[in-house]
This record gives sequence, C-alpha cells and structure tokens, in this order.
Amino acid sequence: MKIAVNTRFLIPDRLTDVGKFTHEVLRRLAVKYPEHEFYFLFDRAFDPQYIYSVNVKPVVVYPSVRHPVLYYWWYQVSLARALQKIKPDVFLSTDGMTTLNARVPRVTVMSDLVVEHFPQEVDYLSRKYLKNYNPRFAQISAKIITFSAFTRQEISRLYKINSGKIEVVAPAAGEEFRKIDFGRQVAVRQKYTNGEAYFISVGALQPRQNIANLFRAFDLFKEKTGSEVKLLIAGNNKLKSRGIKQVYKQMRFKSEVVFTDRVKDAELIELYGAAVAAVYVPLRADAGISVIEAQKCGCPVVAAATGALPEVAGAGALLVNPVAIEEISEALIQVYHDLEVRSRLVQAGFRNTEKFSWDKSAEKVMRLLEETVKTQATSRAHL
Repeated sequence: MKIAVNTRFLIPDRLTDVGKFTHEVLRRLAVKYPEHEFYFLFDRAFDPQYIYSVNVKPVVVYPSVRHPVLYYWWYQVSLARALQKIKPDVFLSTDGMTTLNARVPRVTVMSDLVVEHFPQEVDYLSRKYLKNYNPRFAQISAKIITFSAFTRQEISRLYKINSGKIEVVAPAAGEEFRKIDFGRQVAVRQKYTNGEAYFISVGALQPRQNIANLFRAFDLFKEKTGSEVKLLIAGNNKLKSRGIKQVYKQMRFKSEVVFTDRVKDAELIELYGAAVAAVYVPLRADAGISVIEAQKCGCPVVAAATGALPEVAGAGALLVNPVAIEEISEALIQVYHDLEVRSRLVQAGFRNTEKFSWDKSAEKVMRLLEETVKTQATSRAHL
C-alpha cells in the first residue's frame, strides 16, 4: 500500500499526546511493514529522527500552519494537491483535521473535543474553523480513531456519526517510563522541593484542567495535615486564566506550590518516580495518557471520576468528583498518610498498564488502514 500521513505534530521536544501517538504508532508501522510506502507530510522542515526507515518518504507541504487562517489553505488546498500528486491508497491524519478535497479514503484521529466542551479555551479563529469543519471531517472520514470509549460516544452523539465507524485505539506509555530507585528519588526531591515530599500535576494551566480546584484542595490538605508536602506543577507555568490566577493569589500556602514549566520525558519519569502521588482532576478528559505514564512509574494516582479517566485508570487510582474540593483534599490525605493505600494503588497501576501497548495500538491502526483500502476497492468494483 501507499500510505500518506499528516505528520505535522512530529516536532522535537514538543510532542503533545497526539504527537506521542503519531510517533509511537508510525515508527512501529514503518519498520514492521517494509512492503508499504509511507509518505509523511510535514508543514515545516522535519527532523531526520522521524524518518524511521527507508520506506518513509518525507514531503514538506507549505505553508507552515502557525496561524488559524492557514488551516483552510494547508488542508483544503496544499494538502489536497500533495495527495493528488502522491495518489496514496489511504490518508491518515492524526490531528483531528483532514482535507475535504481529495478522492482518497481518509482515516482521521479525533483525540479530543475541546472545541465543543470548552470553546472559551480555543482562540476565536480556530474555534470558528473547527466548529464549522469538525462535523464535516467526521462525516467524510471512512474511519475515525479516538482514544477512549467515552470520546467515541461523544463524537457519535455530537456529530451524528454511526458509532460503527469509530474505533478506539488507546495510547500507551513509552517503554522508558519505569520506576526509579530510592537514591534517585531522594536526589529528585532535593533538586525540586528542597528534599520535601510532593504531589505532582502534569499539564497546561488551563481552566479545563481544573487547576483552581486543585489549588483549593491542596490548601485544605495543608490546613488539615500541617505537613511539609508541596504541590509540583509540571507544565506551562504561565497563569493566563484570570480565574486560576485569582485562586492562586488567594492561596494560604501558595509558597508551597512549585512550577517547573514544561519538562522532557526523561525528567518527567523522575518526577513521577519521586512523587507521593500524581493528581489529575480535569473537569472533562477525552484521554488520559498522563495517568498511564504515572502508573508505569509506580506513582499512585488521584484522578477525576469523569470523562475517560475511569476507563483509563482502572483500579489504579483514587477517583474523585473534580468539583468537590473536600473530596479531592481527603483523597490527598488518604494517599499521603496510608501506606497500604499507596501500595495498593501502585500494584493496581502496574497491572492496569499491562492493558496498554503501543505495539497493539500500531497493529490496530494498520488493520483499520487495510480495512479502509479493502472497502474502497470493493465499492469501486461494484460501480
């Protein structure tokens, strides 16, 4: 087969969850299936590390999509022209968007529905584009891939799509995510929190991540316990939201909150490994790769009992109502004070991660690509 792929999210040291999915799946497919030709379509100069084998042919399609105004031009004009020239058997787009102007069958990864559930967090031009085009992308795609059964139901409901053409392909944690030894844990705590224990929250400081309620719950935890435990935030450290900024300013224990800014995976593994627990309480989550990564590092998890997180976390997390500050605080107290609870969560987390595998994810993506091409050939034969 000749497989074209939208790879514009493959950017060194800036891999989002979608970028990780794209990288982990494609590098497996390219190596395992040397008989297929892969055309990787970038929107800027590419890094050679993403050209995984000799059957990968990189193509730079301009202009670079660095502004919402260019969405239409890149996807509906430049990308369509590139596909017309390549003439692939199937086109895989991993960032939720695709072209409407091509005859090739399309498989589209729609990992989240932020624009539907949190439109205020999407800039005006992007919001207008996505609200208009997302339903059309969903309709025209032969297959849709998403990361959880929860999001599958949401896509079907919101875009009036038959759930039969939506497939769940769960992300996993990379092989590098693992426990670190005690000596390293001590060194990590010394580096980031002056040797004190800490909870870790990973992600951007956006309202949908429910950081304001986490700040409130941490303040309550400190008041109740009087402990020296800190809260470490690993992600973009700019408090852009007025609401989050206001809650932070009002915190009694804001000096106990440590911001690291965004960290690379090697650093993140150590931060998970030395933490008391990872706390992930978004108002709504379509996936939960951070939960799996934490569990694989032997880190207990406190997670929101909403969206996709219960199905992702399994028994390896204390589930809480993300709007119940007292409940989040009590979970922090429990996981901090009760060694038996921590041990149970760690062991259940290890077992849970065994359900997730990038190899299995890649195999499922290839099966969907093959099915799509076969269905297209059958349809043409009946014309």
